[in-house]
Amino acid sequence: MTVNKKTTQRQGFKTTEFIVYPAHGVGQILAIEEQEVAGAKLELFVINFVKDKMTLRVPTAKIASVGMRKLSEPAMVKRALETLKGRARVKRTMWSRRAQEYEAKINSGDIVAIAEVVRDLYRSEQQPEQSYSERQLYEAALDRLSREISAVQHITETEAVKEIEGALAKGPRRGPKPAEGAAAEDETDEETDKVEDEAA
Repeated sequence: MTVNKKTTQRQGFKTTEFIVYPAHGVGQILAIEEQEVAGAKLELFVINFVKDKMTLRVPTAKIASVGMRKLSEPAMVKRALETLKGRARVKRTMWSRRAQEYEAKINSGDIVAIAEVVRDLYRSEQQPEQSYSERQLYEAALDRLSREISAVQHITETEAVKEIEGALAKGPRRGPKPAEGAAAEDETDEETDKVEDEAA
């Protein structure tokens, strides 16, 4: 079957689908185009990043090397939200070194790694202020995470941010942590654990 018309699917990705592009976060495939570059035909994904007001053209053959992927499965989103409830792990290295590590995690496109950055840089009302660069990285990670959660769960980004902040408010956990990989299947919300101290 030869298709002379526009291709709508390549490499398991199809037009109108939302994807995650590590360096830019969630985007939508608008089209699959063919362009002639230096006499050679090149097939390109045309990806739109609404929030950044940017359109990117990526050769279909290159998507594996750039790490483009489908949106996370709901189970993966759940794992990222569970990660937010964990205890922040902050290495005692120089900030510039840590900042590089956070940056790398944000640009890895890995939703759980991004959740780790959000968790580690999160500050509650009672905690000391963040430095400007900490705030920048926190905002970047929060933005990436909320965009993907909103795309997966079909909710607004504001709702996704609320969900993220709700998970952050539940950490750090008291008592022993569940074993790694053992996702808590029972969805018991420990409301008693949550201390909402508005009048601080």
